[in-house]
Amino acid sequence: MNWLVDPWRSGIFVRGVLGAVLAGGLCGVVGTYVVLRRMSYIGHGLSHAVFGGAVVGYVAGNSFYLAGGLWGVLSALLINGVSRTRKVGADAAIGIVTTASFAVGVALISRGGRFTRNFEAALFGNILGITVTDLWVLAGVALAVAAALFFLYKQLLFVTFDPEVAGAYGVRTGMVDAVFSVVLAAAILASMRVLGVTLIAAAIVTPAVVARLSTSSFSRMLGLAAAVGIVTGVVGMYVSWYADVASGATITLTAAALFAVVYVRTLVVGRAGRRLAALTDLEVR
Repeated sequence: MNWLVDPWRSGIFVRGVLGAVLAGGLCGVVGTYVVLRRMSYIGHGLSHAVFGGAVVGYVAGNSFYLAGGLWGVLSALLINGVSRTRKVGADAAIGIVTTASFAVGVALISRGGRFTRNFEAALFGNILGITVTDLWVLAGVALAVAAALFFLYKQLLFVTFDPEVAGAYGVRTGMVDAVFSVVLAAAILASMRVLGVTLIAAAIVTPAVVARLSTSSFSRMLGLAAAVGIVTGVVGMYVSWYADVASGATITLTAAALFAVVYVRTLVVGRAGRRLAALTDLEVR
């Protein structure tokens, strides 16, 4: 059993596991709403938008988190505002806004002629290089997200499953959508240093889909998605440590392998098709 204990003698590994646990749980919970609202693409898109903002902030001499966070929130609100007009689809709005933001970051990096370690970590993830500050940011964002989802639980639930009826019953759908956009942007920003722009969408979507295939209860889906994110994060860290492979990639591949196992199991018992076709027909308990 030494192989289980030996990595914990390294402070780098301990910080990495803590980061994986916080990021996995956070992305799993937020991803539940993303998947049920059929917004899976926005996780990938917003991570690109946040990267662009972080580069702008770096060039201007501002904080990575402050600049990236503000840019991500503004991008999310812009996407939400454009798509609500119904003149432009949500997928088109996401594609235009986020790719433009990412292009701004790439243009500034290419003009500067150098590629710093910070932005290499932001693109591809560097969980073994996570700092105590990054852990505090992750913990703070996780607590803030948990508080927001707790106080807006019913409103978010209503808007997630039937936004038109929610508006008719007096729910301020615009405000709820705006708050969720901020929550999503914050989760992506806090987790980006752990998983990177290229892999964070998988951390948001995969645990939630695994949870959806495993339960028909919304409340259990929230908890299960968080648990899947945490477990795949820890297992992925061990694989990364012993295989000497990038941790973001091993965490993502671990989650994908778990999805494959769960999907095959549900397919064998004849439930996969029905559950994938009814992602929003959950029993709320």
